[in-house]
Amino acid sequence: MVARQRPDVVLTDIRMPPIWTIEGIDAAQQIRERYPRVGVAVLSQYAEDAYAVYLLKEGAGGLDYLLKERVSRLEEVVTALRTVADRGSVLDPKVVEALVAPRPAGHDPLAQLAPRELDVRREMATAKSNRAIAQSLFLSERAVEKNINGVFTKLSLDHEPDVNRRGRAMLTLLDATAPG
Repeated sequence: MVARQRPDVVLTDIRMPPIWTIEGIDAAQQIRERYPRVGVAVLSQYAEDAYAVYLLKEGAGGLDYLLKERVSRLEEVVTALRTVADRGSVLDPKVVEALVAPRPAGHDPLAQLAPRELDVRREMATAKSNRAIAQSLFLSERAVEKNINGVFTKLSLDHEPDVNRRGRAMLTLLDATAPG
C-alpha cells in the first residue's frame, strides 16, 4: 500500500494480523528500508527495549514510538505524526527508560536479540529448516537467513568449520534459561 499511496507517514501497531506478534515492527522496518522518506509512527501497549532497539537500529529520524496508554488526546497523535513527517522523532519517555535501564549482572545473552530474531530462534529450536521457519512465520527464506545470521552475530557464534552454529545457539539458550 505504501508503494501505491506514497504517504508522508504510516501509523501502525506493533501487533497486527495474521498472527498478532510483531508484524507492525516488521512492517515499520520494511517501510523504513524501502521508503526512507516515509515517516513511521508505531503505537504500542508495550515499552519493550527489544522492540525499540530493533526499530531504532537505522536511526531515530522519521520514527515515533508511542504508548497507547499514554496518548490521551487526538492532538498528541497529530503532533507526533507531523513531527515524524518532518523527519523528527517522538519516543515515549517510558520507552526511553526501557532503553537506558541498567542491565542486571547476570546479563541474559538473548536479551540483545530483536523480536523477530527471537521468533526465528524459537523455530530453530524445533529443528525446522529455513523453509519451514519461513512458512511458519510468514517470512521469505532470505529474511529467515538474515535473522539467523543476526542471532549468530549477537550471540558471538563465529563461523568455525567444526562447530554447528545452530546447535551452539540452542546451547546458549539452555545456558541462559538454566536455573542458577
